[in-house]
Amino acid sequence: MIIDNLYNEAKGKSPVCLGLDTDESYLPKCISDLGEGVADKIFKFNKDIVDHTKDIVSCYKVQIAYYEALGLEGMKAYAKTMDYIRESGSISIGDIKRGDIAATGEKYATGHFQGDFEADIITVNGYMGEDAISPFYPYLKEKGKGLFVLLRTSNKSAVDLQDVEAGGQKVYLHMGDLIKKWGEGFIGESGFSSIGSVVGLTYPDEFYMLSKTYPNMFFLVPGYGAQGGTGKDLARILKESACAVVNSSRGLITAHKNKTEDTDYAQHIRNAALAMKGDITRWL
Repeated sequence: MIIDNLYNEAKGKSPVCLGLDTDESYLPKCISDLGEGVADKIFKFNKDIVDHTKDIVSCYKVQIAYYEALGLEGMKAYAKTMDYIRESGSISIGDIKRGDIAATGEKYATGHFQGDFEADIITVNGYMGEDAISPFYPYLKEKGKGLFVLLRTSNKSAVDLQDVEAGGQKVYLHMGDLIKKWGEGFIGESGFSSIGSVVGLTYPDEFYMLSKTYPNMFFLVPGYGAQGGTGKDLARILKESACAVVNSSRGLITAHKNKTEDTDYAQHIRNAALAMKGDITRWL
């Protein structure tokens, strides 16, 4: 099961999840000046980052919106990036946040758990209920894939829905109970379910509470760095359980900016990933 692999990578290498949310403006001059199409340029950038960081990060999260915005060329870069992550022996997370039902949900599952856009794990929106999650179950059972379901998100207006009281409990806790229920049939040897959740680091006290409430739930945690989260915020959680990977995207893949536009850019990104790893692990 992929969740067992991710757990082992997070323990053995680091909890760092490197986000390849690649915008054309992030490319160094040595790549942007190449006489190639945008797909080849972005893929070269992503490939170099993977080559320079795969020994120190647990996984790579690729936000599909950055690639969809570039049309067919962007989706070529997405497909090549996902394929190369798997080829390198690393774990890929397709950050696609899909959520639909019946035949449409089945097509999302097919489109992102096999074929050109195949990922090991994808992000999904479960606020339509289990009908939006169940189309992915066959791939969890038969191919060992995984899901991260939106639970407690880090955007400011999330409280407008997720903090609403319903039956004496906030909505996001109802969602947590559902994710726990959905994941009960997919527990791996690590003790974690292949159906995990997304919880923002901008709410460290709530994250700690959730980690204690749902001990079989593995977490994808955005909000580090650019959104204010720190390694210290994670300390009391990860000291007790290696239950999460922590994503940084822009904070890592723009680390070369204002330092170099030459071919050594990937070393600056590696150094930033090492610094993030150090900021997290020094508290453990």
